[in-house]
Amino acid sequence: MQQNQAAILLLEDGTVFKGIAIGKIGTTGGEIAFNTGMTGYQEVFTDPSYLGQLLIMNTAHIGNYGVHEAEIESESIKIAGLITKKFSNGYSRVAAEESLQALMERNGTVGISDIDTRALVRHIRNKGAMNAMISSEILDIAALSEKLKEVPSMDGLELSSRVSTNEAYEVCPEDAKYRVSLLDLGVKKNIVRCLVERGCHVKVFPMTATKAELDAFQPDGYMLSNGPGDPSVMTESIALVKEIAADNKPVFGICLGHQLLGLALGARTVKMPQGHHGANHPVKDLTTGKVEITSMNHGFAIDTQSLPSDVSQTHVSLFDGSNCGIQLNGKPVFSVQYHPEASPGPQDSHYIFERFVAALEN
Repeated sequence: MQQNQAAILLLEDGTVFKGIAIGKIGTTGGEIAFNTGMTGYQEVFTDPSYLGQLLIMNTAHIGNYGVHEAEIESESIKIAGLITKKFSNGYSRVAAEESLQALMERNGTVGISDIDTRALVRHIRNKGAMNAMISSEILDIAALSEKLKEVPSMDGLELSSRVSTNEAYEVCPEDAKYRVSLLDLGVKKNIVRCLVERGCHVKVFPMTATKAELDAFQPDGYMLSNGPGDPSVMTESIALVKEIAADNKPVFGICLGHQLLGLALGARTVKMPQGHHGANHPVKDLTTGKVEITSMNHGFAIDTQSLPSDVSQTHVSLFDGSNCGIQLNGKPVFSVQYHPEASPGPQDSHYIFERFVAALEN
């Protein structure tokens, strides 16, 4: 990449930011969102839940500690593009294997740096989520505006099929105590790791799997993973989750899996004005009264007012009061909106995995 090559960020409302190209030279579009986490950019960029999003990193410096193979949540960068204040081509961490620039180029990820990200975040916070486009090859605003019209709205967009595994696979510890069928809607590696560390033999299934295929593994329980896109349009997945929830086995959902469980049980989901993205979101566990700091990444949420009488709210965001957890009354069927596996983020919520394992035991 040519040093200090110009780039443009164009928002759907016509707002323009001019900066410097990072990553691959090219053009990319998607819904713009901001992440408030201070560290863990590699885990964030490789999280399948970010598919289709242009991501603003609120941390001023990105790339300064390089990248490492062990810090990925999927096999490639999933964000549609990166927006940052300062971008480092070099890195200082001894354990790093390469620069973030090299990883972005290899993954074909377009980005822009040297813009006022604080002003940009304030703008989105006031105006709400919208589509945008980054380009380091089309610098004409009128031409870029025409291309921006082609970017689909996240509202009504199904994306899980682009990140779900094509073939089922198994991950097993040496002394497995439990068997878990995991529905891959865009699963992060650390969800599987957290289950395996707790003695679970996990079989990961494509999102197109049937209930019969999940049951052929003879699981003790089911896991519904995270993933991208609008859950309300995933009618086949909702029907499958309804079958799963009707069984008498434990069910644990995370993020998109949480939203699909809510829809399967009769609730509604809504598009959030900005969404929650970061590793510092306070959530209250209503069953214990304790507050945990969580990792979040979602643009849709369950409408608490739509919860049917047999479903209880178990967790709530202390930022805006939005729903962060549900439980099917009388059954070990539950889910959380945030990411208890973290990566990145604090490990305050690992206890949710302990609850699931306890349900498998019982």
